[in-house]
Amino acid sequence: MGIIECKNVSKAFGEKVALDNVSVEIPKGQIFGLLGPNGAGKTTLIRIINRITIPNSGTVLFDGRPITQDDVEKIGYLPEERGLYRKMKVGEQAMYFAQLKGMSYREAQDELKKWFVRFGIESWWNKKVEELSKGMAQKVQFITTVVHKPKLLILDEPFSGFDPVNAQVIREEILRLKEEGSTIILSTHNMESVEELCDSIALINKSHVVITGGVDEIRRKYGNNNVELIYTSETALKAVPGLFDVLSDQDDMGRHTSVLSLAGGSCTNDVLTAVISQGLTVNSFKELVPRMNDIFIKLVTEEA
Repeated sequence: MGIIECKNVSKAFGEKVALDNVSVEIPKGQIFGLLGPNGAGKTTLIRIINRITIPNSGTVLFDGRPITQDDVEKIGYLPEERGLYRKMKVGEQAMYFAQLKGMSYREAQDELKKWFVRFGIESWWNKKVEELSKGMAQKVQFITTVVHKPKLLILDEPFSGFDPVNAQVIREEILRLKEEGSTIILSTHNMESVEELCDSIALINKSHVVITGGVDEIRRKYGNNNVELIYTSETALKAVPGLFDVLSDQDDMGRHTSVLSLAGGSCTNDVLTAVISQGLTVNSFKELVPRMNDIFIKLVTEEA
């Protein structure tokens, strides 16, 4: 049983269908990637889990029972659009949010001080938010999201606004929180983070779940037909039916390099056979270790 189970959830805003009969289960103790293009329905699903909006149909279970407003106190939610009050002092605001999540004044103060020390930002306590850079404010909001030790963390683009060093700090904290027992939903376009952090994923496209499952399982099932080709005739390549070009480049000598997939769960030999059948001269090829980004691009393209 997952900590969150969404069963046949649908949501429309007027004539716009945001989610259409979506079912997904978030396993306890995992980092679960919620992925998909902009407008696919990810944020709507997150808002439904947080009870910010209510589905038109379907149910959401929290620990095996219908989710209630009391359960929201057990959730930490970092939205993509950040929401700190710019005129308030950092410490005052962090205390306010912690107490909104049910922490006592003393408990909130003690835990926040620990986090500020861990991030090396003790001197920010009496600064106003408007004095902070975007990255500094992001750190504060991350702390206010996790300070009450939620059972479920929902992080929407948590690395946005961070330089590489601080993004790595946040990745390490996410892994530490998982080790301490939190379940984490990670919504991101950063496929490197998906590769590094996620145990399972759900890919949403055009309001439907295209695929869900373990990252390793998805690699095995959908990632066995990524091939890098070096060739000299781009026209013939474009004539291959069902061939999806993930990434292309061209050197000064007119040679093309492409990472290719063939729709329909094909293997490397299927890609090469299809390419050669169009009269394309292949200078060299190699089978690639499947990357999640290539798999997701291919799946979204097939769905479209």
